[in-house]
Amino acid sequence: MIDGDVPSANLTEIVEPWFLGAGMDSPPGQEFVAWKNEVEPKGVSFYDSVDALPMTTEKKLALISGRTADNPRLLQEVIAKGCTHIFLEKPGAPTVGELEEMAAFAAAKNVAVFMGYNKNVTKYVTLAREFEAQTPGASTTFIHNNAYKEEELPECFERNSEGMLKNMAVHELALLVTYYGVAADTIQDIKADKEFSRVLTLNGYTDFASVGFTITTTAGKTVTVKANRTGGSFSEAVVHVDGVEKFKSMTPDEELEKIVAVKQAENPDYMPYFFLQHDDYITLKERCCKHIVEGKPGAPEGIATIDIAIETLKVAEMLTPKLQEQLA
Repeated sequence: MIDGDVPSANLTEIVEPWFLGAGMDSPPGQEFVAWKNEVEPKGVSFYDSVDALPMTTEKKLALISGRTADNPRLLQEVIAKGCTHIFLEKPGAPTVGELEEMAAFAAAKNVAVFMGYNKNVTKYVTLAREFEAQTPGASTTFIHNNAYKEEELPECFERNSEGMLKNMAVHELALLVTYYGVAADTIQDIKADKEFSRVLTLNGYTDFASVGFTITTTAGKTVTVKANRTGGSFSEAVVHVDGVEKFKSMTPDEELEKIVAVKQAENPDYMPYFFLQHDDYITLKERCCKHIVEGKPGAPEGIATIDIAIETLKVAEMLTPKLQEQLA
């Protein structure tokens, strides 16, 4: 936004409690403060809490990207400051009940809540969905990889303690809910891929290091998801007919891979998926902001609402114990 990548938006405030508080003197905190001093002249104000923000009397979108457990509180706080719209990072809340309470609170205040499910608008997903729609008997497998090293998994499990299906793989679940008719009450069958999947207990947290499963809905639709924390820096969508691969799309493609390689070399401490998903998040933010500026009702095309997020969490909460039971 600062660089003009989201033309319908103007970044006005940033709230950062840790690096403007107890973590200010740490090396990352000092780096953040240096960046703060660099961008403040561009019209961006910084605050150490939502409570310190000024009240707003105009259209304002609050982008909430904090710890999942903090989201219910943060949503209420930004609405109390007059924000008219919210862009909420996935999964939105730790539990279905909390997300339902957030949705009800926002609705009562007439505040629209959009979700940061970037794969709803990615090129590789769109291409696979288009091919599947035109191919009788087709079924798609969505493959999602991250590039964690094995020794990094304990920290990953702890930081993402809500679990893989509510974190990394929740993007794929949102695709299933949005486009494939998957819901907690439409799942007829769940089959775990035992060869692909790994369940580990690290630092006291039990989660999937990798998980694969196929869902069949009551409408007879079949779709497969595979997610691997240590699988690399790419995602794929593979369309099969009678078990034979007919189409495959992936990200990064050749062009994006070159861009990611350059950015990764410039920032070796960043996770590769930051660069892989950069343009998708620009698309999400611009669609939301343009929608707001134009005063349109409902949600922009391809943008998941908080209602989609609620159903996605319901599916995640249903799948996790069933898959762990099959994999035990």
